[in-house]
Order: sequence, then structure tokens, then C-alpha cells
Amino acid sequence: MKPDDALALLRRGTAEIITEDELQSKLARGRPLRVKLGVDPTRPDLHLGHAVVLRKMRQFQELGHKVILLIGDFTGMIGDPSGRSKTRPPLSLEETRANARSYVEQARKILRQEPEVFELRYNSEWLAKLSFEEVIRIAAQMTVAQMLEREDFKKRYTEGVPIGIHEFLYPLAQGYDSVALEADVEMGGTDQKFNLLVGRDLQRYYGQEPQVLVIMPLLVGLDGVEKMSKSLDNYVGVSEDAATIFKKLMRVPDEVLADYFRLLTDLEPEEAEGVIQKGGMVGAHRVLARLISGAYAQDVIPAWIDRAFYERLGYRLDEAGRDREPRDPELAEVARVVAQAEARYDEVARGRVPDDVPTVEIDAAELKDGAIWVARLFTLAGLTQSNGEARRLIQNRGLRLDGEVITDPQLQVRLDEPHVLQRGKDKFVRVKLRP
Repeated sequence: MKPDDALALLRRGTAEIITEDELQSKLARGRPLRVKLGVDPTRPDLHLGHAVVLRKMRQFQELGHKVILLIGDFTGMIGDPSGRSKTRPPLSLEETRANARSYVEQARKILRQEPEVFELRYNSEWLAKLSFEEVIRIAAQMTVAQMLEREDFKKRYTEGVPIGIHEFLYPLAQGYDSVALEADVEMGGTDQKFNLLVGRDLQRYYGQEPQVLVIMPLLVGLDGVEKMSKSLDNYVGVSEDAATIFKKLMRVPDEVLADYFRLLTDLEPEEAEGVIQKGGMVGAHRVLARLISGAYAQDVIPAWIDRAFYERLGYRLDEAGRDREPRDPELAEVARVVAQAEARYDEVARGRVPDDVPTVEIDAAELKDGAIWVARLFTLAGLTQSNGEARRLIQNRGLRLDGEVITDPQLQVRLDEPHVLQRGKDKFVRVKLRP
């Protein structure tokens, strides 16, 4: 691919490239670039917010460049202060490495693993070996005033919230990672811009050509307000089953749906706009849910989640998502999984009980006079964390028994025959007495 065409591809969906001229120059040299993404494995689960950056790295791979997934097992012990209103509790090296194993395994769903386009590194390789003298030399490249230019540090300083000296070391450590790896490009979200710029400064100090920064937008979560995060329960996990992914994506707020198409798919802007115009918001949600659930139902997502992929699944983008035949034989199983996920969603939306409801057997010892307290039943079924939570949900009309809203928190349920328990719109469990 010509450098100009490659630049146009890599520019799509980005928030900022620092600088485009430098990236164009690097692309024109005709050698594989070293593209770095540093991740601190403070949480072991990846979601579609992470996929925004990882998919851009996959595009670099498809262009023949090498991506370096850098696990911050050492910096994870400091804790990235970016966007934090208080000091993050440090993790042990063992905790960061345990989380890293899960992170890397899930990243394989997006990144190719051939050695010519993929490298896995841990920053304890060099940071653990730095002498205190070298740390002082690195720290001398930044001033306290520069550190306080960061919005999170500035806010905490003006509000009198303590800032640990070790937190000032974090961006320096991340910047030194780029020196150690001789990175040509570094990827990150908009919340990482300050740290990424430090890498450019330190590379200059060590006599290296500064890395280009490819900065990606943060994906808003399912609440439509905060960035996607598992801790806020507004996330879609990359390893979740197709039915769960489909269901969650049908809940994406209308006002951010266009951003989801832009950041998670490779549809052309006019194609995504056409989907919304022809199918309305409900139809557009279905197209998005089919695309993403189909892509992530595979061991490795396709290089391009685009019109061609959608039509290989058996749909027509220009007819607001209507089915067509024949399906691509290579994607027949994936197409079946997506169709099942959509059918399950529709069944629940119509108030019906889906076919794939899990069954939980209840011990006879839990019964008293042949019955069991309804709150206890929901807790044993795994739909509530405690009897108290079940009571609160009943008071708020949030639980159903065999399709009927439960209004009596003291209800005793006989298990002479199986029952279907329901929490909310789409959480079901069938319970029966253990033989």
C-alpha cells in the first residue's frame, strides 16, 4: 500500500496524530515500524473500549508493521494516575503478572501473533535494573511545573488531595519504555496524551528519533456518559458470548451509536449513516450487534469489520439488514451463532422465555414443609447476591416467577415442578428439586 493510502487508513477513527508529517515520513521509508502499546494489567478483563486501540494496532499489522504489546508489570506496581482523583493502591508484581496472562490471552482475539508482526514484552526487563543514578537523570528531564500541567495532578493539587512522589515517576517510567524499545509509534487513549508526550521528550534526550503518537478516542460505555469500564458495569467484554454481546449492543444509547460504528467497525462513514437512515435506530442497532457479535464470535476477529464481512454473514447492508442467501460457507457457524443471539434477544424482547435457560437444582434440605422462601430461592439460583438483595428487588418489582411479577417478599415456593426465575428483562434460571 502506498504511504499516502496507508496514512489515510491509519488516520481513520483517531483523535490525534502527533505528528502526521512524521508518520508519513516513517511510512515512506519502507521498513516495518515498531508500534508500541503499553498496558498496566490492573484489571484482567478486556472490553470493546480496549478494542478501539487494539484494532488500530491490528491495522498496523495488516500493513506489515510490528506491534509491541508491552505489559507494565513493573509500572503496574506504581499504578497509572491518569484520570485518577486519588492515589491508586499499588499491586504486587505477582498480581500484575497474573492479570497480564489473562490480558494477553484476550488480546490474541484481536492481534495477530506471527513473530514478524507481534512482540510481547514486560517493562520489568529494564525498569527493575535501572540504577538510582539513572532514575535521577531521567527525573531531571521534567519539572514539577510540567507535571502539574496534567489536569488530574492540577485538580488534586488545587483541591489539596495528596499526590505521591512515586506518581510523578509513572509518566517517566512509561516514557523510558519507549526508549528501551526504540519505538517508532506509540498508541494510547486521549487520557494518555501527557504520558505519551513524555516518551518523545525522553527519546530526544537519549538521542533517538521521537516516536509518533497515535491517540485514539475513549469509547463511551453503555450508560452513554462515562468511558467504558467494567467497574462501572457499562462494558461489553471481548470474550463474552455472542448472545450477551448482541443484547448489550442493542442497549447502546442512540446519541453515541454513530461513535460505536466509527470506532468499532470499518464501515465507511456514508455506509454507517445510510444504515441509520434506512433502518432507523432499531435497525442500525441490529446491524451493529450483528457485526460485532459475529466478529468476536471467532477465535481471531477479521481484519476488517466492514460491509463485505456483514454480507458474508448473510445480510444486506443496503436493505436495512434483511437476510439473504446463500451465506459464506466459511462463516456458516458464525452466522448461525449470530442468528441464535438475535433470536434470543427477540424472544426476550417479546416477553418470552428463551430456550437456552440454565437449570439449577435445589437440595431438598433447603425446603421447609415442602417449600422455600422466594428470596432464598433466587439467591441459590445465582440471580441475587443475597437474600436482602432479593427482598429489595421484589419490593421494586424486579423479580418474576414463571412470568409473573413477585409482589410478596415472604412468598413460599413449592418445588413439586420446575419454575422459571427471572431478574429484569433478560436474566433467567430454571430451578427444580434435586432428585
